[in-house]
Amino acid sequence: MREIKFRAWYGENIGMLTPQFNGDINEIFAEKNGIYMQYTGFKDKNGREIYEGDILEKTSELYTNFGKTPTGKFHTSYIKVIWIDDGWGYEVIENNGKGPMIGYKSQGINIVSKFSLVCGNVYEDPELLEASHASE
Repeated sequence: MREIKFRAWYGENIGMLTPQFNGDINEIFAEKNGIYMQYTGFKDKNGREIYEGDILEKTSELYTNFGKTPTGKFHTSYIKVIWIDDGWGYEVIENNGKGPMIGYKSQGINIVSKFSLVCGNVYEDPELLEASHASE
């Protein structure tokens, strides 16, 4: 069973906080000024917790079609962690090589989380989202 945790964005003046509660999860939501993000239960490849709204950077080496021969070229994609239907998923926000197009959504982040790094989130690092749309 995964741990149920939240963090909240309270705007630029206060920033990102982890709400504290004493057994009643409704206490977290009593403060109306926050934007709440739930912990996915997954960690990135360095062990950092992944929350809804996080932006993950995934870099992998490209291979040829003739076996698993590395080309020396790397593919980097940036994805935003989102809730899809009844589970965690992601939306591609930037992709510099072969792979899903920008805006592509997929359910499941289990495998993706193992090879990704949390590089920011949509509230504290909005420039990560802006840079990706400038390349479209």
